[in-house]
Amino acid sequence: MKLKITQPQLKNISKVGLFVLLGAIIVMLYPSENKFKYQFEIGKPWTYELITATFDFPIYKSDQQIAKEKEEILKDYTPYFKLDTTVINRQINRLFSDLQKKGESSPLIPAYIKNKFRAIYSTGIISVDEYNKLLTDKRENISCILPNRVTHIIPTTNIYTPRTAYEEVINNAPVSLKQYDINKYLSENMKYDSVTSEISKADVLKNLSLTSGMIQSGERIIDRGEIVTPGSYLVLKSFKIESERRKTSLQQSSIVVIGEIVMILGLITLFFLYIYLFRPRIYDSLSNVLFILLVILLLVSLTAFAIRYTSLSYYMVPFAILPIIIRVFFDARTALFAHIITMLIISFMVDNAFQFLLLQITIGMVAVSSLKDMSQRSQLAQSALYIFISYVLMYLAFECISEGDVQRINWQYIVYFAISSIFLLFAYVLIYLFEKIFNLISSVTLVELTNINSDLMIQFSDLAPGTFQHSMQVSNLATEAAKKINANSLLVRTGSLYHDIGKIKHPEYFIENQMGGKNPLTEIDYEEASKIVINHVTDGIEIAKKYHLPEQIINFITTHHGFGKTKYFYNSFINANPGVKPNEEVFTYPGPLPNNKETAILMMADAVEARSRSLTEYSEKSIDEMVENMIDGQIAEGEFKDAPITFRDVELVKSVFKEKIKNIYHNRIKYPEVKG
Repeated sequence: MKLKITQPQLKNISKVGLFVLLGAIIVMLYPSENKFKYQFEIGKPWTYELITATFDFPIYKSDQQIAKEKEEILKDYTPYFKLDTTVINRQINRLFSDLQKKGESSPLIPAYIKNKFRAIYSTGIISVDEYNKLLTDKRENISCILPNRVTHIIPTTNIYTPRTAYEEVINNAPVSLKQYDINKYLSENMKYDSVTSEISKADVLKNLSLTSGMIQSGERIIDRGEIVTPGSYLVLKSFKIESERRKTSLQQSSIVVIGEIVMILGLITLFFLYIYLFRPRIYDSLSNVLFILLVILLLVSLTAFAIRYTSLSYYMVPFAILPIIIRVFFDARTALFAHIITMLIISFMVDNAFQFLLLQITIGMVAVSSLKDMSQRSQLAQSALYIFISYVLMYLAFECISEGDVQRINWQYIVYFAISSIFLLFAYVLIYLFEKIFNLISSVTLVELTNINSDLMIQFSDLAPGTFQHSMQVSNLATEAAKKINANSLLVRTGSLYHDIGKIKHPEYFIENQMGGKNPLTEIDYEEASKIVINHVTDGIEIAKKYHLPEQIINFITTHHGFGKTKYFYNSFINANPGVKPNEEVFTYPGPLPNNKETAILMMADAVEARSRSLTEYSEKSIDEMVENMIDGQIAEGEFKDAPITFRDVELVKSVFKEKIKNIYHNRIKYPEVKG
């Protein structure tokens, strides 16, 4: 049996696949090194939970302690030097040869030279640098290795350097010998034997113990609030060394990876369920899902990069940019939920997870709250300032509780928070890019589009003043209705302003712009007149694209009449041609139907506002009946079947329209005239 997958099922599979792919990438981004998850310093309080040993481990001595014990053990250690016995005969022969060439005949000189050279060379001559090093290391003796591997101890003070050897030869030397340059016959014959010395040193140090006790499995190590003493510091450091060593094993590494996979997929599943159950409008759009997951991945990647490949603090990463961007495009709850899930994922990468989560969840709340009613771009800069202040206050409060001493606070973190807050200003650029890439529309852009002083709006008011006023009234009605049913009121306001923009191409054909003059549509046949009226939709789309209006606004233009008919011309054609079946297509708008709450509200507001202008009487009863009849008629014609709007929403919208129209057309007091 062949398995058939429908288009909606394929979309659902794609969305689930995106969430799974996000989890897989995050698992790969997790730091691969086996890091100890606790940070600690001597003299600071332990800010984590109670720690008990989960396995037996030795207590390793500190580096200072080991160095001190090494120094004590090596106090009697003697370095090894090799003595070259061939140098003496070679140098004596050179000297005698030179003396004969110069005609030296005194018998005293050869005997003196032989005795002195043999005494000096048998003791050994070393370089000045090596001699100074022996003095610096306080080596009182050295081990001298003869050619036959016989070793004997020589006091360091007895060893010669070229200079002291020369002084030894010249002292008490025959007068005639002093005229010769003896230095060139005194060369080093004792060299440091690094191999033998290191073997000997290792043999001496092999009995040095690197540990000073054991911690048994289940033994208490330290509890929250306790000060880390030098002793507990060594225990914690030993615990860290052994924990990281154990994690390097294949079995331990596999367990860690499995834990990471379960934890990450679990958190991502929670976010998936939130989007699926509570934000169907976001879930229904593949581009929206891709956008949110991409922002999450971007933030996790930046954190992983900072931890893995740089020495910079991860607090410099602008974590608040995630709730800011998601809030700008969607809603506060989604922004905060995505932020918390992301921070929980990242918390397993950082050192002090509790402090990290406390700070990040706080600034996420501040970011969302500061952008509650975002109406201008300057609010992003204000939000960055509020986030910085919140960072500083929460960090200082946490440190005061943890440290109990202002002098122990690490003030460098304030700089990290400042850098992170400055990076938030790049949200301007990201918002613009995401709008273009993912076909999104931000509240900032919507506010800019509602500016009636823009070139397009000024042109609209000049060329089609009646339609412009109609659009303003529709915008006011639709905005109030959207607020009542928790729809996007700013989107409705903007879409309403532009829904009839196509009428500026031929404003003279529309009654609201005719100022009581003759209607040219009455002079042509009904089918042609219907086409002209219907064309204001396609003209509006053309103008909107010319001025680069977002797709979401164009959607209001295309759907505000749905598949409705131009009833005036349709009914007039039937009345004028009894028995003739009209061409339905000629009198029908091309659609599509409203596909969300906002476009449905506009359709209702547009029809009600237009109909209200033709009422002969503006009484409470006539207004109520007009609103009921217009909207019930749209429902009967199936205009809202593609929009996720409920009957309760419709009733609330009706009540708003009735109240607003009554306020517009209420009776006014007639001012008395002055009698003459």
